[in-house]
Amino acid sequence: MGGGGGNMESGEPEFQIAPMIDVLLVLLIFFMSITTTQVAKVDKDIKLPVAADAKKKEDKNAMFEAALNVRWIAQKQESKIKLDNIDKSPEELIEILRQRKENNPTYRVIIRGDKLVPATEIQKVMTMIGQAGIDDISFSALNNDN
Repeated sequence: MGGGGGNMESGEPEFQIAPMIDVLLVLLIFFMSITTTQVAKVDKDIKLPVAADAKKKEDKNAMFEAALNVRWIAQKQESKIKLDNIDKSPEELIEILRQRKENNPTYRVIIRGDKLVPATEIQKVMTMIGQAGIDDISFSALNNDN
């Protein structure tokens, strides 16, 4: 008689590996797609400052946040601001942030400032975020030098 996998002589069911591989591949693709969207927001050239008491971020609102990357260009003595790898003027960034905040009241901004950026430049970025109407701001830092 026909039946689901297994050796008819021993009566033991055989383990079906093909469906297990299918499930694992789907999970792999799912996690790769999530990871690439989060990693795309990060500027690898930024050296984050060290804060000994830094705590790990809770990922509850990962979809409703912006990463503002602030890099210091020493040759020009100026900062370069990118919103999720979007290179726009401060006025355009304010408008983009304002629209995102209007669409989602729980929207927040994470400032990823290079450790060489002067505090006055970070203050300008915070003012820009405030002008967009966003009051939930976090800073990205490392808890050790490694």
